[in-house]
Parts: sequence; structure tokens; C-alpha cells
Amino acid sequence: MTTKPIAVLMFALAAFATPMAHAGMDEDVRQLQHEWEVIKYRNPKADQEKSFEALAQTAGTVRAKYTDRAEPEIWYGIIVSSYAGAKGGLGALSLVKDAKAAFEHALAVDPKALAGSAYTSLGSLYYQVPGWPVGFGDDKKARDMLDAALKLNPDGIDPNFFLGDFLYRKGDYAGARKVLEHALKAPARPDRPLADEGRRR
Repeated sequence: MTTKPIAVLMFALAAFATPMAHAGMDEDVRQLQHEWEVIKYRNPKADQEKSFEALAQTAGTVRAKYTDRAEPEIWYGIIVSSYAGAKGGLGALSLVKDAKAAFEHALAVDPKALAGSAYTSLGSLYYQVPGWPVGFGDDKKARDMLDAALKLNPDGIDPNFFLGDFLYRKGDYAGARKVLEHALKAPARPDRPLADEGRRR
């Protein structure tokens, strides 16, 4: 985008196949998550666009394997929106629309998946993407999504971070400070130390 940065996201299997499929999905999602964290918090900014582009292709393959699950859809959306943020400019608009559709699909499948991460991620898009006629940005929808995320995960670092960022951008500095201080007190996620470190910074 030229006016605002973009942040920076089914059918049941047979009963006998579900445990194996679920284990495979968890591992695939963890791998996407780990690679995203490395690119986001360790790679130089100049290298992020190409890295996120390649990871988005991998995430597309993963989501196609598990069309009945919200988790791969969420991570596909997160990765694609991160790619859009690294790419910038009007060419990123189609990417954020793709991410938006992925988050909406995830919400339709399981709104509680990953502690409401689809709400958090969709909310962040709504306040960072320009509004009509350029994009779909909408501050009211952003606040509604972020509030829904906090109801599911009131102490989580991500929903508090994005709500704090939203309030800061809207000029509510006292409100932003309160929420961001709460984010800093969020319980550590043992499986996501790199993400926690990066978000706190």
C-alpha cells in the first residue's frame, strides 16, 4: 500500500484415519509457524518478501491437504498477509484480499481455532488496509474482530498487541498503553519463544 502499511491469519475424515491426519496437520502447521517466525523476526527486511512468497506457496499446499480444518487456513492467511506487508504497494491488495478470505473461511469452520487467531488476524487487516475505494479497511469491523479475539483469549499476547496497536493508531494513547502493558504480561508460550520475544520487542 502507499497510504498505510499492511501488517502485518471442509469435510470430516473417516474415524480410523482422523488421529493420523490430525497429527500430520499439527506437524505441518507447526512447521509453517516456525518458518514464519524465523522470517519475521530473524531475516533481514530486504529478504522477507521473497521468503514469504515461497512460504505462502508451501502454506497453500498445506491448506489444500486439510480442507476441513481451520488451523492451516489461519496460517495461510497470516503468511500471505505478511507477504503483502513485505511486498507493499497496490500490488499487495490482491494478497490481503486472499488472506481475508482465508480468515473468513477459518471462522466459518472453527472460530475458536488457535485461541481465536482468525479474529485477531482479520481484525488487524481491517484497520491496516485502506478503506473504500482502495481496499476493505473498516475500523468498526476491526474493533469488533479484536474484541471477539479477546473474549476467546483475554490474556494472549497477540490479541492484546493488535488491540493496543489499533488504539494507538486511533489516538487513544492511554487505552493503548493499558492494553500493551497487559500484552507484556502475557503468559509465555513454550512452543513459541521466538514469536514471544519478537512481539514483546
